[in-house]
Amino acid sequence: MSKNKSILNKKSLDFLEKYLNNAAPTGYEWEGQKIWMEYLKPYVDEFITDTYGTAVGVINPDAPYKVVIEGHADEISWYVNYISDNGLIYVIRNGGSDHQIAPSKVVNIHTKNGIVKGVFGWPAIHTRDKGKETPPKPDNIFIDVGCATKKEVEELGVHVGCVITYPDEFHVLNGDKFVCRALDNRMGGFMIAEVARLLHENKNKLPFGLYITNSVQEEIGLRGAEMITQTIKPNVAIVTDVTHDTTTPMIDKQKQGLLEIGKGPVIAYAPAVQQKLRDLIIEGAEENNIPFQRSALSRATGTDTDAFAYSNGGVASALISLPLRYMHTTVEMVHREDVENVIKMIYQALLKIENGEDFSYFK
Repeated sequence: MSKNKSILNKKSLDFLEKYLNNAAPTGYEWEGQKIWMEYLKPYVDEFITDTYGTAVGVINPDAPYKVVIEGHADEISWYVNYISDNGLIYVIRNGGSDHQIAPSKVVNIHTKNGIVKGVFGWPAIHTRDKGKETPPKPDNIFIDVGCATKKEVEELGVHVGCVITYPDEFHVLNGDKFVCRALDNRMGGFMIAEVARLLHENKNKLPFGLYITNSVQEEIGLRGAEMITQTIKPNVAIVTDVTHDTTTPMIDKQKQGLLEIGKGPVIAYAPAVQQKLRDLIIEGAEENNIPFQRSALSRATGTDTDAFAYSNGGVASALISLPLRYMHTTVEMVHREDVENVIKMIYQALLKIENGEDFSYFK
């Protein structure tokens, strides 16, 4: 695989745009999973799905030794929590939605009648007391759908429990920066799908079963990974998620570490990360001139790595992260070269993993 040649083709990028632009909030990932499975279908032997919507493409399903590569499919969102008498909608989080970015954002409210458009309203600057301005908070932000009464809102099909997403779509800045909501972590689902494509196109015959896993409900506690690892019962799991670029303003590098988009994937050091597997990934990167960064994580990684590592009596797990700016906003940003290098890193790691029928290598 050439170091400088792009591994992303037009079909890949068309899939990425379609996949990102589709809404897949936590608990409602189905439509996104359909798009993902349709793209992955030519590159796998079969699919596994579970009750809550996690999707797994399997290569070599009869092999006793099982390796997972994993990302998560869900995005942050809001729920309708209360509708006032004058037709304003108050919300609660579904995942880690950032209340500070909400005012003036357009939203999609998902109802049985289809999408209802609304806006997060906010008092005009002219009307606010500049000496003691009230900041946006979860209990004071509200959505206006252009209705004057609660009855009008309900007639649109909006009710308590409707899920709310942002409509912001994919675009590219300066030729190589991908920007969209939900890069956390549908980029993970995209990258593991691209690994499967490369394995297929390069006619690699793996001596183990490969489970390309797109988990649901990570944003509310790693729940999808927690469920699917009990179904797969893997021997090894390589998880990919996003992590913070810490070079933008108001981030303390002494606390968060120094990480930057464009400088390569981030390899995690954490209790849940199995050392031999991490070393194998690093060796594969070094042998193939793939740039990478390192990050130390105290106690938990906060990713699906934790769910896999501590399941089934212990699963050798590692975390490869994609550096990202502006997490949990509608303008999340990653570098195209980092995306390609995560794909290459996972691909090379798989080629290095031996069959290990006695399961001794990663013990």
